[in-house]
Amino acid sequence: MADGPATLGTPVRSNKPGVYLIEVATPIVAAPIDFNTVGRWLDRVPTLTLDGVRPTGRDLAARLHDFWLPGQTVLYVGMSGASIGSRLGAFVRTPLGDRKPYAGGYWLKTLTGLDRLRVWWAETDAAEEYEDALLEAFAAAVPAEVAAALHDPEVVLPFANLQRPDGVRKRHGLAGALLADDASQPATDADRRAAGARGRTGGATSGVLRSRTALKTGPTRATPARAKPATRSTPPTPWERASRSAGPTTGSKAQRPPTRLSPSGLAALQAELEELTSVTRPAIVARIVAARELGDLKENSDYHEARREQSFAEGRVQAIEDLLRNVELIDEGIYDGRARLGSTVVVEGPHGDEETFTLVGSSEANPAAGRISAGSPIGTALLDRVAGDEVEAIIPSGRLRFKILAVR
Repeated sequence: MADGPATLGTPVRSNKPGVYLIEVATPIVAAPIDFNTVGRWLDRVPTLTLDGVRPTGRDLAARLHDFWLPGQTVLYVGMSGASIGSRLGAFVRTPLGDRKPYAGGYWLKTLTGLDRLRVWWAETDAAEEYEDALLEAFAAAVPAEVAAALHDPEVVLPFANLQRPDGVRKRHGLAGALLADDASQPATDADRRAAGARGRTGGATSGVLRSRTALKTGPTRATPARAKPATRSTPPTPWERASRSAGPTTGSKAQRPPTRLSPSGLAALQAELEELTSVTRPAIVARIVAARELGDLKENSDYHEARREQSFAEGRVQAIEDLLRNVELIDEGIYDGRARLGSTVVVEGPHGDEETFTLVGSSEANPAAGRISAGSPIGTALLDRVAGDEVEAIIPSGRLRFKILAVR
């Protein structure tokens, strides 16, 4: 049985794993996009593009509207493997454009009337099984003619879900929609997995969440962050009041410094990204689809292993994309005798042993191969030095003294 409803933004008292959904009370014909919010989103996230170009606020709002399902009440379905209440609280505290604490379902935050949305939830240890069943039930409830009118008619999901549990994504055209984060971690529904259905009293929702057959499991039971202030003549909503009390978030951080790469390092990252997106990702999705067809997902080791691999692969894709959004190339063609990024430096240690280092950006560092970050203790000691200099680096085990034999 589902628990709820609760108003989005109020605490959900569930500290167990399970699924949850966010819905409107009755279907709305047109997406209630808040154009001011969309404009602030664009101002705040300069990396956001639509179909490869920087959009206007109207273009972005129109694309979001192209994924609105006018006959459905469910706007987002999520899951948590730890605590439903904590997951919802993290979502509410995350400003539009931030990755943390949790950005899954962030399209919801472009809508008006957020404080009127309702939350239903069901506790279960079989959250993935619930998620898959909810996705199938939601897609089956959408009439074919309604799905055909979507911008992507092949991937039918609730408005704010961007990816199916098997890894297939909506073709929405948005990229760079969330601010880069130095401590990158899965943060969106594309990373966390989500599917779709309705609430307990909202027609089809009731049957989906209550059905033990559809969910293949036994019965179960069952704040937002500082944002850019805007001038307004109306009192703040409960959603906004909660966000103001949540304290600073990652959105208050300074812009991430550029990724310093050599041409070869840039090519290597681009090649890795191409391999992940064109080879690894489709292969994992195919494995997930094949494993799902075997049924009994709770005891399906092939399915769970593929999902773990998918999580690692998607995390790496996200990390590389973040690095490549702001790249500063190291010019390897200039040489004035001084060690700089891209230089190869030969040094002599205190016992006459020779070592060769190549100074690179932190994202290219591979100490085992002699490629050290210019920001490391040894790299910092070598920068701007010339052959013949004697230098000292402070490392965890003490002080390391050596002489530079050559810089090239």
